[in-house]
Parts: sequence; C-alpha cells; structure tokens
Amino acid sequence: MKPKEILVFGGSGQLGRHLLRKLTRLNFKVTVVTRNIHRKGYILKSQANAGWLDIVEISTFDNERLNKVFENKDICINLIGILNQKNKNSFENIHRILPKKLAELSKKNNLKQFIHISALGIEGVLKSKYALSKISGEEEIKKIFKNYIILKPSLIYSVNDKFTTMLMSMLKFLPVFPIYYNGKTAFYPIHVTDMCEIIENIILKESICETIECIGPEKLTFKKILEKLIKSLDVKRFLLPLPLFFAKFLASFFETIMKNPILTKDQLVLLNFDNSPSGKYKTNLDLNLNSNLKYFDEEILKYSYMWKTSGEFSKKKI
Repeated sequence: MKPKEILVFGGSGQLGRHLLRKLTRLNFKVTVVTRNIHRKGYILKSQANAGWLDIVEISTFDNERLNKVFENKDICINLIGILNQKNKNSFENIHRILPKKLAELSKKNNLKQFIHISALGIEGVLKSKYALSKISGEEEIKKIFKNYIILKPSLIYSVNDKFTTMLMSMLKFLPVFPIYYNGKTAFYPIHVTDMCEIIENIILKESICETIECIGPEKLTFKKILEKLIKSLDVKRFLLPLPLFFAKFLASFFETIMKNPILTKDQLVLLNFDNSPSGKYKTNLDLNLNSNLKYFDEEILKYSYMWKTSGEFSKKKI
C-alpha cells in the first residue's frame, strides 16, 4: 500500500518538529516547505527518519512553484502563524492570504485533507488584529475547500516552546514579575505531543469539514501558570499587577526597541479575553482524540531544571 504523501508548511517550529517525527515514524512520506533551507534545513533533517522526509525551499509568494509542490500529495498541513507583524510577514498575509492560497491549491490538486492550525479564544476579540486575521483565514478556508479541518489550540507548550521557556528565563533573574489584568486570563495549556496525537488521529480517521477546539486537561489562569513555573524553579518571586495604562506604555516601548517584543499592544488586547473553548465547536475531549493528556506541572518539571543554578543535579524525581 502506497504511503500517504503529506505536505507541511511551518515544519521548523515547536509543533512542526514534533509532528515531523511522529508522521515519519508512522511511515508517512513528508515534504516540508521552508523559505530558507540553509537556515532551517539542519533543524528539519534531524527530526525525521531517513528516506521519509523531503525539504524544498519555496517562497510562499511563489505561486508557480507552490502549485508544483502540491502535485500528487494527499494531505496539506499548515502550521504557520505569527504573534508579531513585520514587513511582508503581516497578520493579513500569514493568517488570511496564505491559508486561502493553500486551500485553493488543495482543492485544485484534489487533496483528501487540508489541516489548518488557527487559535482558541479569538471569537469576539474585535480589537485584535491577530484575532481578526485568524478568523478571516478560517472563513476563507471554509468557503474554498470542503475537505478542511481547522484546529484551534489553546497554549501549546514544551521544552521547545517560546512561552514557558521565555517566562522561566525571566523568572530566573527577576525578583518582581509584572502581570496584566491581575493574571486572571484563563488558558487550557496543551502539551505539544498531545497536539500531535490529535493531528495523527485526524489523519488516520480521514476526518473532514470540521472545526475542533484543542485543549489540555485543566484550566489555568496566567497567574497560576506563573506560580507553577516559580515552584518548579524553586525560587521566590513577587507577582506585581500592573495598571493597564502602564502595561500599554511597556508594550509600546517593547515594540519600539525590540525586534521580537516580549509584549505588544495587540497581545495586551488578547490577554483581556480568556483562551477558552467558545462552545461553538467540539473539543478534542468530545471527540476522544487523545488517549492520556499531559498535566502542565508534571511536564514542566521535566525541563525546568535547565533554568536552575545547579542544573540537572537539582532535578526532582517525578
């Protein structure tokens, strides 16, 4: 039986790297599209079983070459997303125009599935450019290609993320840590391996025409997440609620001086809304897409020792 041919966009990120390992171990033939093979190639090549991964360098604006790479593929998976806009990498281009283009090419080449990663908790966030662009991308896909699956995950975390790792890097040195909206924003953190399992089961079940909200096993506020990280680091830190006007000033300041700001004005808008299921769609729990979801505090203990002074020797038994 011929293995399924899967086309992946965004394979070098946290979710992409874990997913490549899973898909190739299942003997799927995977082609990853990257904009810079010299910068990303070594990352991608180390993730997959030999002979099951091809890497092609194509600009997402090169329509002719994009069309060619879709030929003879069964599934397209789009993992590309951004939190900050810069030049051509705008929310409009990345979250609406690109998914629309990939959906059109999936339809043109008669793919069996187009799996697209969006975001949880963006409905109703009308003042966020990020949220509006994500919603627009979802709507474009639904209009174009019936064989879609849209996944809307909450916070995805792991040792390879840019969230828990950044927070622990800051908590290691800062005795006082700022929180916004009193840290009440709710999340349902989902481990990257659980997210990969959802995608695996969707492929195996050949699911189509469905939007699924992807959540972890527990609801955690931003303050609770920070408290768990602080506990895992075995340090004492003071969490300081910041007034909104000062938070906005900080966000503007970070956007001005940093290439990749740790907080933007748009993210501050998002933090005023819970990252929770909307109730409009079924969740991974409703559809039994996971066998055994991982818990946040248990998983961060497996890598938080890297931010401790004594490193692995301070690692607690789990």
